[in-house]
Amino acid sequence: MADEKVALVLGGTGMVGRNLVMLLDTLEDWETIAVSRRAPYFETGARHVACDMADPDDCRARLSAPAIGDATHVFFCGHASGIRWAEKAHEDADLFRNSMDAALPNLPGLRHVCLMQGSKYYGRHLGPFRTPAREEDPRHMPPNFYYSQQDHLMELSEGRPWGWSCARPHIVAGYARTDLNLTKPIAVYATISRELGLPLRYPGNEAAYRALHCATDVELLARALVWMSTTPECAGEAFNVVNGDYFRWENVWPRIADCFGMECGPVQEINLELMMADKEPLWNEIVAKYGLIETPPTSSSAGTPPASAGPRRRTRTPTSSVTRWTPRCPTFPVCGTSA
Repeated sequence: MADEKVALVLGGTGMVGRNLVMLLDTLEDWETIAVSRRAPYFETGARHVACDMADPDDCRARLSAPAIGDATHVFFCGHASGIRWAEKAHEDADLFRNSMDAALPNLPGLRHVCLMQGSKYYGRHLGPFRTPAREEDPRHMPPNFYYSQQDHLMELSEGRPWGWSCARPHIVAGYARTDLNLTKPIAVYATISRELGLPLRYPGNEAAYRALHCATDVELLARALVWMSTTPECAGEAFNVVNGDYFRWENVWPRIADCFGMECGPVQEINLELMMADKEPLWNEIVAKYGLIETPPTSSSAGTPPASAGPRRRTRTPTSSVTRWTPRCPTFPVCGTSA
């Protein structure tokens, strides 16, 4: 095809990377290179490059011209494990720096780099912040690896012919086997509660239970990434990406309980990281009983994401503005006629 494009997805098996790779598989004018430590656990036509992006030497060895030299678009979807934002800031910054510094010299036909960020750019993880959050809002006190990554990206782009953009979703939800997936810890929490004969209690406080929230469907996010990377007007810009509708946990929680065949209990604020610490034997029994994929219930997979992703602590309305999309919206398939 005249406008054939090759995507280099750095972090190709995580929540966003997986769904982006699967979307690109359906687009006739795209080929895909997925970069991750382990091979994709899902069916895909993407070429896979095994690489540990935390290791600069491995990046230089693996992200070579023969492996990735035909890539025209880079999507950085990598994320270091863990949820301690400040403590892991340098790890995430290194993932981006290592992979980009190794890849760029080998990409002569590069057109665009799209960097995944999120609403923690605005300080959502620190407490109340200005809402609706706008892309031009001032930064909070660092550390924040989103800042380090974007600053490095902007430095790399100086004097280069390619453009860049940043995507800022909020509470990404969808299918993935990674820990950074809001639906996964909720499902684990519900399953363990049901096995113990307990009702499904909301583990946060009353204010958070009744506050207004927004979220981002990962498949919508994948489409937005492709659109941002191929729309010239998006170059040099950041975009909030949210579903456009809002929800309250008080309305959603009973439906989750119903999905699991459980009674919806009252709000009961608990520390899931602490309360899940002794549940591994029970979880192993559940895995064997129902033939589930082996995943430990402690650490970030079941113990803490509900706290970190928003449901437990957020008592204000954490919303993001999408007005920056308005002048460009007709070119996005969801909003108007596809270009």
